[in-house]
Amino acid sequence: MNVPARIGDGPRLQAQRRALIVLVAAQVLSGVGLAAGVTVGALLAQDMLSSTSLAGLPSAVGTAGSALAAVAVGRLSQSRGRRPGLAAGYLAGAVGSAGVIAAAVAGNPVLLFLALFVYGAGTATNLLARYAGADLATPARRARAVSTVLVATTLGGVLGPNLAAPTGDLAQSLGIPYLAGPFLLAGAAYAMAAAVLAVWLRPDPLLLARALEPELAVAPRAQPGDADGRSRPAVERPRPGVPVGALIMVLTQFVMVALMTMTPVHMHDHGHGTAASGLIIAVHIGAMYLPSPLTGWLADRYGRLPMAAASGLTLLAAGIVAAGAPDDSVAAFAVALALLGLGWNLGLVTGTAIITDAVPLAGRARTQGLVDVSISIAGAAGGMASGLVVAVAGYPLLAIGGGILALVIVPAVVAAARGR
Repeated sequence: MNVPARIGDGPRLQAQRRALIVLVAAQVLSGVGLAAGVTVGALLAQDMLSSTSLAGLPSAVGTAGSALAAVAVGRLSQSRGRRPGLAAGYLAGAVGSAGVIAAAVAGNPVLLFLALFVYGAGTATNLLARYAGADLATPARRARAVSTVLVATTLGGVLGPNLAAPTGDLAQSLGIPYLAGPFLLAGAAYAMAAAVLAVWLRPDPLLLARALEPELAVAPRAQPGDADGRSRPAVERPRPGVPVGALIMVLTQFVMVALMTMTPVHMHDHGHGTAASGLIIAVHIGAMYLPSPLTGWLADRYGRLPMAAASGLTLLAAGIVAAGAPDDSVAAFAVALALLGLGWNLGLVTGTAIITDAVPLAGRARTQGLVDVSISIAGAAGGMASGLVVAVAGYPLLAIGGGILALVIVPAVVAAARGR
């Protein structure tokens, strides 16, 4: 029984380390592309449409595009492997960035929304890459593998928003509207991420995992939550399945996108400049990804469900702080968005681990893509609803309402724990 494990472990672990290195490099680049667009997307639409109520539309359109991209990337990854799937998704994000710049130069809102739809592929791919980190990981280290890929986005995610002002100046010097400047950076970053994956993500982690699946099926392994790290027989303990993991990620995405989208707009309406908005988005994105190693360790050590419940409570705290933040306080908004990012991170890491635990390799990429469609749809709904809620009822109600909605995660987790 131990011979197949000894034969398969060496190549598998070596390939896992290589895959994580390549994925980390691509995530740093894609984080720049993701964050640059998030910083000014709503402001660009508000400027072109002269309407605050429609300022959430770019986020909604982008996340709708990411829903379609999640299906396409998931299916391509299922049939051809992670390398072509992820590379194609990032390339589409680069094309969308170029389209946004063209729309800003032409002053064409229709072209802007079409381009943002395509640009959403980069966001979807950035999230789908986390699954690739877990393809070759043992069950006891899946959450940590996911978190390694996620944390790599931190560097690019923090760098991107803080380059909003310099890239805006560069854009103006080239005859491009100031708010379109960050998309110059986004397009280049996404294109480089696609190139890194296309050239260096070899062997393909998903294809290799399938090839080694018969060996891993009989190999002894440590289980998630085993504190001593000793090997156990390869019999999976009953776990909550796809619906629970999907619900956790859908709710955290909806709340996160809604509040993240309208905070820069709210600040702008109260006299804050682009630099202040870039700062709080940088803090937010850092909180979304930087805690990932700790989150992954906690999920592997203490279980997925307690950490998922913590995400709902953290998002509630974010809503309370945002609702009570003084209009002139950058620090208060930064704290609120830091909590918002942390709550999202807890939900995404635990939800991803739950999904990966529940789905066998034969259909894993396809199922993961479909789950991420629901996440993207939730983000689109959150982005669209956020502008309307702020226009009708104000930013504080949006913040409090989002926090209360996130609490639905807690009874869902309790029900799942009782059903185990």
